[in-house]
Amino acid sequence: MSEFAEIILDGKSYQMPIVEGTENERAIDISSLRAETGYITLDSGYKNTGATTSAITFLDGELGILRYRGYPIEQLAEKSSFIEVAYLLVYGSLPSEQELSDFSNKIKNHTLVHEDMRKIFDGFPSTAHPMGVLSALVSSLTAFYPESLNPNQQKEEVDLSIIRLIAKISTIAAWSYKNSVGHPVNYPKNNLDYVANFLHMMFAFPTEDYEVNPVVVDALNKLLILHADHEQNCSTSTVRLVGSANASLYSSVSAGVGALWGPLHGGANQAVIEMLEAIKADGGDSKKYIAKAKDKDDPFRLMGFGHRVYKNFDPRATIIKKSADEVLAALGVQDPILDIAKELEDAALNDPYFVERKLYPNVDFYSGIIYRAIGIPTDMFTVMFAMGRLPGWIAQWKEMRENKEPIGRPRQIYTGATERNYVPLQER
Repeated sequence: MSEFAEIILDGKSYQMPIVEGTENERAIDISSLRAETGYITLDSGYKNTGATTSAITFLDGELGILRYRGYPIEQLAEKSSFIEVAYLLVYGSLPSEQELSDFSNKIKNHTLVHEDMRKIFDGFPSTAHPMGVLSALVSSLTAFYPESLNPNQQKEEVDLSIIRLIAKISTIAAWSYKNSVGHPVNYPKNNLDYVANFLHMMFAFPTEDYEVNPVVVDALNKLLILHADHEQNCSTSTVRLVGSANASLYSSVSAGVGALWGPLHGGANQAVIEMLEAIKADGGDSKKYIAKAKDKDDPFRLMGFGHRVYKNFDPRATIIKKSADEVLAALGVQDPILDIAKELEDAALNDPYFVERKLYPNVDFYSGIIYRAIGIPTDMFTVMFAMGRLPGWIAQWKEMRENKEPIGRPRQIYTGATERNYVPLQER
């Protein structure tokens, strides 16, 4: 028996169906509300609005649950690779050994970018933010592969666009960094796996050999997995909304990069390092800033603690804390910034004030520590986030297309001036 919610408007009753997801999430389907009543709902920021149904990611902030296609994030981070998780998100199931091998080899075969892209890189000043370069270069792929603009691409053509994007984003990201510091670029090496190859392109110099540290590879692999999708956040919703206009995968993802660039979305781990640097500049007294964080009359807030979605703990932080400790131990990094971070972490995990308020270190706190320890500059942090989030964006774009979802078109409540007559310029 179907369930309905009753809405009474102007003395008339309307029944709206109740929809239930596979994890018992319940929603009121109001898709016929305006047609039947003339009313719309108002939900600023879409905090209570389900814009779509999706079979990709399940997230329960109260219980600290994150699953990709049903698989717990804890299991994937421990046992899987980023490329395997990318396959899972995009195609809906874990690959067989042969499928994973084929997928990985196809990606390796497409890591090179067209040499004309070098001219685009040369057009950016060294002061260009890597996220701006990344967004522009991802969008430029439509020029190099114009067939991607066809909204009626066959499955094989869509799959090729997906392979190209996963392959080339690591090259574009690494080259955007090299461009920003004036270093010569490194071409990809197909004998390395995805993460090791990215580290090679980021940090190798033509003048000397570069040895990839397996502890760093493992930590970065986990970070990319943990960031791979996170349900209908700002950038993911942007990718789906742009894609709903039949925009290509490349232009949709480029828009997602722009959304992620916003400091309220993708800039949290950068804000962590900037906070730590400010504490160091003020003498490095972590106890002083812990006291400031407890003072309700002090505007100071700890960056990287607590989470707007996870109300009790961030399951991703539990996983990556161990990797952060391993990276710091393996590299033997001596950095006062990271020393301050460990002092703040200890306070947040043990001080009753933080424990009672669930102000635990989140994934952004630990990812910032790892990135700094391995030498990734702060303005590249969001680029790393984009690399990790790419499989989720692709999966969401692909799902939206396969579901034949209509073009996104939010409504509004107009609050401007009512009708008024035009006044000639000389009479104003």
